[in-house]
Amino acid sequence: MDPETGEPREAAPGDTPAAEGGEPAPAAAGAPDAGAASDDLSDEDRALLEGEAAAIEAERAAFEAKSAQQLDELQRLRAEYVNYRNRTERDRAGDREATTASVIRTMLPALDDLDLAEKHGDLAEGPLAIVAQKLRASFDQLGVVRLGEVGEAFDIDKHEAVAQLPNPEVTEMVVADVVQAGYRIGDRMLRAAKVAVFVPAE
Repeated sequence: MDPETGEPREAAPGDTPAAEGGEPAPAAAGAPDAGAASDDLSDEDRALLEGEAAAIEAERAAFEAKSAQQLDELQRLRAEYVNYRNRTERDRAGDREATTASVIRTMLPALDDLDLAEKHGDLAEGPLAIVAQKLRASFDQLGVVRLGEVGEAFDIDKHEAVAQLPNPEVTEMVVADVVQAGYRIGDRMLRAAKVAVFVPAE
């Protein structure tokens, strides 16, 4: 209705007449409901999805198990390699020490001669003294240790007693004199020292 002329006015295209009371007209029957659930699945589809999820989970578990097994094998191989390398290094060190010990044993008589010459005062000066000094320095560099010192306690692991001298002033066996020096290299005994020892007098 036109308020100026009082004539009925034609409705514009697309206008929807309002319901009584100014309320909009209800939607036409059969119109789609926006709130309706759009993700409804059939039992068959749901079972299919659950089967796919279970298969994926099984594949994941199998992959993790295989990865853990491969990691364990890798760690075991690494440990075996470390043990092999350490064993090889020990064997090489033992071979070097054995070879050095064999060579030094053949030279012990020369050291004994130097000791005798020193006791007689022949190494006080001169070319022989220089030779003896260089030879002993070479032995020191090879790790050769001299055994047997006067006054030290008798040790059966490095001393060989060739004479026992009773002495009331000692309470245990003590080296009184070194008859022949002993030598070792590392833990390998080349020769025990031959010594005379003081023993407690009864």
